[in-house]
Amino acid sequence: MVMAHKVVVVGGGFGGLRAVQPLRRAPVEVTLIDRRNFHLFQPLTYQVATGALGPSEVAYPLREIFSRSPNVRVMLAEVEDFDLDRRTVKLGESSGVDAPADIAYDTLVVAAGSSYSYFGHEEFARYALEVKTLESAESVRSRLLSAFESAENAELPDELNPDLTFVIVGAGPTGVEMSGQIAELARETLRHDFRRINPKRARVILVDGVDRILTSFPPSLSAKATRSLERLGVDVRLDHMVTDVDATGVTTTTSDGEQQRIDSHNVVWAAGVTASPLAKRLAELSGAAVDKNGRLVTEPDLSLPGHPEVFAIGDMVQVRDHSGEVKPLPGLAPVAIQQGHHVARVIKRRLQDQGSVPFRYHDKGNVATIGKGRAIVDVHGLRLSGLPAWMIWLVVHIWYLVGFRNRVLVLLQWSISFFTSGRGSRLIEAIPATDTASAVPPAE
Repeated sequence: MVMAHKVVVVGGGFGGLRAVQPLRRAPVEVTLIDRRNFHLFQPLTYQVATGALGPSEVAYPLREIFSRSPNVRVMLAEVEDFDLDRRTVKLGESSGVDAPADIAYDTLVVAAGSSYSYFGHEEFARYALEVKTLESAESVRSRLLSAFESAENAELPDELNPDLTFVIVGAGPTGVEMSGQIAELARETLRHDFRRINPKRARVILVDGVDRILTSFPPSLSAKATRSLERLGVDVRLDHMVTDVDATGVTTTTSDGEQQRIDSHNVVWAAGVTASPLAKRLAELSGAAVDKNGRLVTEPDLSLPGHPEVFAIGDMVQVRDHSGEVKPLPGLAPVAIQQGHHVARVIKRRLQDQGSVPFRYHDKGNVATIGKGRAIVDVHGLRLSGLPAWMIWLVVHIWYLVGFRNRVLVLLQWSISFFTSGRGSRLIEAIPATDTASAVPPAE
């Protein structure tokens, strides 16, 4: 009896999910391993953090996704190490659930994602919030809403109250989206909810050391996005490098050495990413290179040097082409999705005794939202802003959401929010005194 080819996929994010889905009808046995039992739609975690969406609307159970795929097994476990010679993955318990010591594979796909980078200042994580995980997004939501409650009970004038100052570090898509959402939360959703404070006086400050926001977009669209943020009341401070974060605020330094202090109890970090530690471990085991952000450099077909049976995809990798040149790819969901599909294609080709093919990324464009009815779009030369761009952004995100139920619920929530400025998930949960909202992210 011929044993089925065993494929182990690490990570239930965009890359891992898209690697498994095309293999559901292939003559293989697939085991999908993640430390969480759900797929997280990470591009919308900031909306959980600001109460626009609930946790269940951006997450979907992995077992339900593959409930009708008998050749796919979902395993809740923590990946601790690899043995590339024995072709096994070493596992540990996750969420209090025991796991087998190891699992064997014929083909391994690692899509372990990334976490935020503090650029050598890991102590910042003690005070800075982040929205990379579902748990951290819920913690941020509680912290933001608690800030308004604390300000209501304080005796300070609104403009001097550090509870009403929100600093977002990083002018990429997440930072811009968080800034816009917090501004809308303060100026629209909460404007009639308090008696002593005026939420509209809350200060929302976006800081970054770059010269313009959303640098992956053309300068003209970046400028339009900046104007949209400023119309929402966001204070955009560029050429301001964050040099310190503590319990009472943020210190920034400009390129000419000028320092500024911002007193704030609410700092959200959205600046830069670093690859999962599993990338470094795979590099050590295979001799592959890693870049300054810890990303593993793969062969053109996304396999590891000397280990064609091991693939790495998503935010944790960079890809070397046939000339040996590494071409940077954006850390976006479409990249991970295309890489997942590519790996599944290569696996099926090998089962038919066909050779590998190099991965080629097809850029489908870029979208980012600033707030309700405000977005920018750059798709194959088509550059839009305002409401038309926001409609495109909405359609794109609904399309990529997993599960019909989630698509309907998110569309319904967004429709209600658009016409009423309401937010349905404004719940404050208990925040541990040492909570930093910086849990390790789930595998991607």
